[in-house]
Amino acid sequence: MLDPELLERITARRAELDELEEQLAKQLAEVRAERDELAVAERVLDRVSEQLAAERASAAPAPGQVCGRAVMLIPHRTPDVEETMLPPDYQRILAAVRQAAGPVMARQVGEVLGVDVTVRARLEPLRGRQVRLVDRGWLRKLPDGRFTTRL
Repeated sequence: MLDPELLERITARRAELDELEEQLAKQLAEVRAERDELAVAERVLDRVSEQLAAERASAAPAPGQVCGRAVMLIPHRTPDVEETMLPPDYQRILAAVRQAAGPVMARQVGEVLGVDVTVRARLEPLRGRQVRLVDRGWLRKLPDGRFTTRL
């Protein structure tokens, strides 16, 4: 005949193992569910990243047409538009205004950029670009005609 004490220990151990198996099965199900959620989150993140990249690419300044001539569109300054989205000429103008010790006249910016400021026909397009940067929120024009950066 079997030892009743041994039989009791076997039954108790089987109950412990059954409980442990149930806990592990529950944990495994939770791990699998979380893994599935992570896979979904990863796909969503990929889609959102692709959409943001497409939006940034479409927000970049693109040449437009005015009277049959190609012109570069200057974006308005907003938190999501970076200075690098401006055409290189406009980036150089902003850099020249920033380098100055204070507000500057268009003539001073032209000198920094190497524009022949003695020729009005060379200076006025530069002033026009600066005014365009003012209109789009990149620069500020003071009442005396000098330009400064926005804070």
